[in-house]
Amino acid sequence: MRAPLAIYTDSSGHAHDTGHGHPERAARLAALEGLFAGLDPARYRWLREAPVAAEGAITAAHTSGHLERVRAGCARGPGYLDPDTPVVPASWRAALCAAGAAIAACRAVAAGEARRAFCALRPPGHHAESSRAMGFCLFNNAAVAARSLQEAGLAAKVAIVDFDVHHGNGTQEIFWEDPTVFYASCHQSPLYPGTGRRSEVGAGPGLDCTLNRPLGPGSGDEQYLHWVGGELSAALRGFRPDFLLVSAGYDGHHADPLAQHDVTTAGYGQLSAQLGALADELCGGRLVAVLEGGYDLGALVESVAASLDAWSA
Repeated sequence: MRAPLAIYTDSSGHAHDTGHGHPERAARLAALEGLFAGLDPARYRWLREAPVAAEGAITAAHTSGHLERVRAGCARGPGYLDPDTPVVPASWRAALCAAGAAIAACRAVAAGEARRAFCALRPPGHHAESSRAMGFCLFNNAAVAARSLQEAGLAAKVAIVDFDVHHGNGTQEIFWEDPTVFYASCHQSPLYPGTGRRSEVGAGPGLDCTLNRPLGPGSGDEQYLHWVGGELSAALRGFRPDFLLVSAGYDGHHADPLAQHDVTTAGYGQLSAQLGALADELCGGRLVAVLEGGYDLGALVESVAASLDAWSA
């Protein structure tokens, strides 16, 4: 019998209080939990407690100074780590659980205990740089997971594909000179955080291990799917990853309030199916997705459902 797709959540994400009116809010998790409650348990295994990441796992992707700044900032909360990134004391555990879920999901998939996995935790991660919290993000969950796979000997080469509408500057910065991690992003430009130009391709040993596809406002399914089916597929086939991580942001949806892309719910399903097929072809199907953006609750739920359906097929 085929292993189910594992879904990771944790109640700590609800305690990460970003305040009234903030787009990255606990209601995102509540909406997704409503979706997960109705899924077929024969296809999905919902794990409602995430492990706390060890501090050493965090510092495999971040500096020790960054870890201490986040710890101190949370302890002093409520407050802000940057103008967009509010924290309260409970944010510390939430951030450790978000990273811990990504690590646990990768190990479960690597061990064959889950077919694939989706981590629906908050805070998100792809804007967090090695020594800087920003853009709603404290620790970079995908980067921490990639390093955990390598340090455990479960993957030598990891690919991270980011389809959030905002460029994942943090993930790019962490692996900028690393030839063992391939980072690829398709995103709106111009838009926050202002990085992700075509000319940004990595440096030193990591030259050509970064791939960016900025797309103008109004781009949608056709442009995203063309990129995945063409340039991204060719690049991943050249890199030959042992594991595929996905920074899954759904804020490119036409209903999302923070950007101007026009991806549809069906488009996210097709995009996810393409990535699943690449994982099957290149790395034995090993794929773990971590939630990034997506701020219209209805669009978020529908789009995540489309991804889950594609990845559990």
